[in-house]
Amino acid sequence: MFLSVFDMFKVGIGPSSSHTMGPMVAAARFLDMMRASPFEFHGLRASLHGSLAFTGVGHATDRATILGLGGFVAHDYDDEKAEAFLAELAKTHKMHPEGLGELHFDPKADMIFDYDHALPGHANGMILMATDAQGDVILKQVFYSIGGGFVVTEEELDAGKATDEGDPVPYPFKSAAEMLEMAKASGKSIADMKRANEISRGCSESLAKGTARIWQVMNDCINRGLERDGILPGGLKVRRRAKGIYDALMAERGLNQTAPHTINDWMSVYAMAVNEENAAGGQVVTAPTNGAAGTLPAVIRYYLDHVPGASEAHVEDFLLTAAAIAGLVKYNASISGAEAGCQAEVGSASAMSAAGLCAVMGGTPEQVENAAEIALEHHLGMTCDPVKGLVQVPCIERNGLAAIKAVSAASLALRGDGQHFVPLDACIETMRQTGADMHDKYKETSLGGLAVNVPNC
Repeated sequence: MFLSVFDMFKVGIGPSSSHTMGPMVAAARFLDMMRASPFEFHGLRASLHGSLAFTGVGHATDRATILGLGGFVAHDYDDEKAEAFLAELAKTHKMHPEGLGELHFDPKADMIFDYDHALPGHANGMILMATDAQGDVILKQVFYSIGGGFVVTEEELDAGKATDEGDPVPYPFKSAAEMLEMAKASGKSIADMKRANEISRGCSESLAKGTARIWQVMNDCINRGLERDGILPGGLKVRRRAKGIYDALMAERGLNQTAPHTINDWMSVYAMAVNEENAAGGQVVTAPTNGAAGTLPAVIRYYLDHVPGASEAHVEDFLLTAAAIAGLVKYNASISGAEAGCQAEVGSASAMSAAGLCAVMGGTPEQVENAAEIALEHHLGMTCDPVKGLVQVPCIERNGLAAIKAVSAASLALRGDGQHFVPLDACIETMRQTGADMHDKYKETSLGGLAVNVPNC
């Protein structure tokens, strides 16, 4: 089984990898299908289903879909151009994707939220359609946004592409047990095995440059979030808090009066900074999703800024180790909140972060696996119930608490010898089963939990 570090960590825009980035990817793929078609097209339509419909407005899914059909992509997003495009579309109902000429699209009539008909393949389903001059649909494709910005067509999902193993790699572990067996047999760390797998698909230079860019984007996002205040968009009037907390923490430095538990505030503020940027539609990195994007950068920043002897040279090992754990979770369970609740997003992020931190602090493969298990185990059953469908409450603070859990899990694992009662594989399988049993109203539909018990205005 191989999922690249660049599959798990993708540069994109907020607020959601499955609801924002995924639909943009799907739209880009649909445009390519249109370009390869012999038909002459005159218009476009889009229909959102399941979680994409129920929380689509709060997650800006309609906006992302429209921008994607207009030719915008998440990794190279220009907000000013996007706003200009949307303003022009609202007036003219015309868009001009490259190579397809002029196409009619009325955002009010052709962007459909279908709350009544869930699609069978996944909770995040959408149908993209192209029409002829009479308005009849002549090309249609069902897409599923399966979490973390990953997108498959209906046919690809049926064929098993969501768990496709791809070409052979040197260390093709599909489970944590296999990962530990290969580490023991080879004498390599988890990061070294993952690096060998990555290099077999590319080259060491592109890996180094790519992981350096991932961390740069993550760290820049933290810094932006620590500098900005104001009210987040969406109508809840949630106030940005990261800057105020950070300023207070900086003012307390050197006073010799700080309580030891204040270190938790540092971890939280780094994570909150990222998730406030995500909530505002800023540039983030999926880790493994946008809703959980703050946890892992916060733990890396904690490591670099607060752990004696830390080195940025170890960040690649951190990311590779974390990506290995993320791959196991995605392959054997889910990283989608709409499929398995927030245990699949923030729980996975905490496990990834615990594993990465344990690795760069000298942990053995057994201790790394233990760290990931501890972190994931104590997120089991966590629901996804965003108030008003926005990735704000409880998502922003939740990332901070997940970072604290990750550091604690890594520390506990490092205090042991790697032997523990619950294997990571059992924990991942439990998460999968729990997600399958969880009622849909707790899986990113905003139909239960905090979403209905907290006033939305």
